[in-house]
Amino acid sequence: MDGTLSPGLSPELRAKRRRSALRTAAFMSPWLIGFGVFFAYPLASTVYFSFTKYDGFRPPVFNGLDNWTYVFSDLPMFWPAMRNTLWLVVVMVACRVAFGLGIGLLITKIKLGTGVFRTLFYLPYLAPPVAATLAFVFLLNPGTGPVNTLLDAVGLPTPGWFTDASWSKPALTALAVWGIGDLMVIFMAALLDVPREQYEAAELDGAGPLARFRHITLPNISPIILFAVVTGVIQAMQFYTQPLVAGKVASGVIGGSGQQFEPGYPDKSTLTLPQVIYNVGFQRFDYGTACAVALVLFALSMAFTALLMRRRGGLIEAGD
Repeated sequence: MDGTLSPGLSPELRAKRRRSALRTAAFMSPWLIGFGVFFAYPLASTVYFSFTKYDGFRPPVFNGLDNWTYVFSDLPMFWPAMRNTLWLVVVMVACRVAFGLGIGLLITKIKLGTGVFRTLFYLPYLAPPVAATLAFVFLLNPGTGPVNTLLDAVGLPTPGWFTDASWSKPALTALAVWGIGDLMVIFMAALLDVPREQYEAAELDGAGPLARFRHITLPNISPIILFAVVTGVIQAMQFYTQPLVAGKVASGVIGGSGQQFEPGYPDKSTLTLPQVIYNVGFQRFDYGTACAVALVLFALSMAFTALLMRRRGGLIEAGD
């Protein structure tokens, strides 16, 4: 085609590109529809309602930044929930990844009974969250629980666990570590995929176990560690059921009609941002404020994920 006579595209080429674009859009339409219906529209609606006074019954009324000002200045549950959520993101995720990797390493080194140990460590992950939390609350009961009874028998301090604000989050972390089976399986698959000849070459060079772990194991499984950390952060940001059930049972409010329960027992130590969203939105019918808190949680999740997904700027260094 002579560009001096026809500076633009020919009609045939434009038609071909149009057909290609339509064909691509047709193949992408299921994802585009799902993205628009289940993500883009809810996100846009949440942003809109965060600037309105809306109770779910009457039409929303625009009120500017009132909801945001209330969240950051006057909502008493917000900052305790923010601190607890960030604590769980840092401590609980780190403990889950460390214990999951440690148990995966241990099982890959066992010669006999690997299947039995793998099953025993994986079974707690299958327990329903509510049932597992109830069992932990009763096991860690400061007065009658077997854990404190055993600690007292050997002369160790007996914490209050879910009835003590300083011990409630460590107890929730212990509950999360107990159900470590999912990460154990993922790490086991990654560890078994590390080339054995690299270990053999390192042993010939005189490298010890720690050196082999640092220079061979970690670089090979670093993408899996990154995956575990990112998914763990997202799960910690959505941590709702376990702290709510633990707080209810430890406070004596199991459930029932007419009972009112303020989440966060004891002393707001088990309060998380998802609990604040539910309490403000579905119990107080203040959807505008709940949407503002939800956007804060969304922004935190995106910030943590963006930080971790940087190949050289996150908590771990992805292998080349």
